[in-house]
Amino acid sequence: MGTMKTILLAAALACLFAFAAPLSSPFTAWHRAADQPVLGPEGDSWEAAGVFNPAAIHKGNEIILLYRAQDRAGVSRIGYAGSRDGLRFTRRKQPVLSPEAPYEKNGGVEDPRVVEIGGTYYLTYTGYNKKDAQLCLASSPDLIHWNRKGVILPAYKGRWNTGWTKSGAILDRKVNGKYWMYFMADAKNAPGQTGVAYSDDLIHWTEPLDHPVLPHRAGKFDSRVVEPGPPPIITNDGILLVYNGADDNLVYRTGWALFDKTKPFRLISRADNALLAPTTAWEKTGQVPNVVFVEGMIASPRLLFYYGAADKYIGMAEAKYAE
Repeated sequence: MGTMKTILLAAALACLFAFAAPLSSPFTAWHRAADQPVLGPEGDSWEAAGVFNPAAIHKGNEIILLYRAQDRAGVSRIGYAGSRDGLRFTRRKQPVLSPEAPYEKNGGVEDPRVVEIGGTYYLTYTGYNKKDAQLCLASSPDLIHWNRKGVILPAYKGRWNTGWTKSGAILDRKVNGKYWMYFMADAKNAPGQTGVAYSDDLIHWTEPLDHPVLPHRAGKFDSRVVEPGPPPIITNDGILLVYNGADDNLVYRTGWALFDKTKPFRLISRADNALLAPTTAWEKTGQVPNVVFVEGMIASPRLLFYYGAADKYIGMAEAKYAE
């Protein structure tokens, strides 16, 4: 308990870093790897309306995408596609996760992020039952067969979040003996900001703070929404989180934030300008216009970023770490 008390005392000072001065970008300029989407809607069934917002991970010699697929009734499922070159994907004919639990019924399972820890894959996703959206967890030995762990951060019950919970991005290793996760929730009168939580077992999560760690910024690309992207990674400079920001016109762009590698609640720096913005026709026009939304990142050794475009397609951009 003494160690955690020390952590919480330090966390109380984290708000001092909420508006940390930006450092130079940790990435070189992002470039689209193709002029067209790598995946899009298909058929008249479970992925007819949209294929978007993909998690990404290496499995053997393949890159696997676990993506949100939406049918024409608006119900979401998680699809699976594999690729050896990162651009040409082969899909499984059936989803690997479909809405079954009460907290998923009628709305679906949405917006996955995936991380491998100790040989097990952990999938965070949004369970939506047309009433509430809540952050959920499932585990798998093979990315295909999933065991639900339930809602891990309930809506309306957080220390600062008074609404829905979404978008869990889990660090793949412990810091100070705990697992850490960045997530999005709704503060009173200020929805859609990023907070942090820790866990001993990846199932039971505790919020150490009474405020977000990554708030909105007036006049910036993230003035209205600040939402975690892929699972964060530890670099020499700190914990690097790629995130998705929306401005007052709900145009979604991509940013980055850097947190202290020993104090994951302490913000060191964040992007002053977006890394990726909607510019192509298929990023500007779809189910939701003007959206690029990164949820998957692969290091192979160049960095590949997989993103949803206009809530209808999946695109891929690439970059390198800046030297």
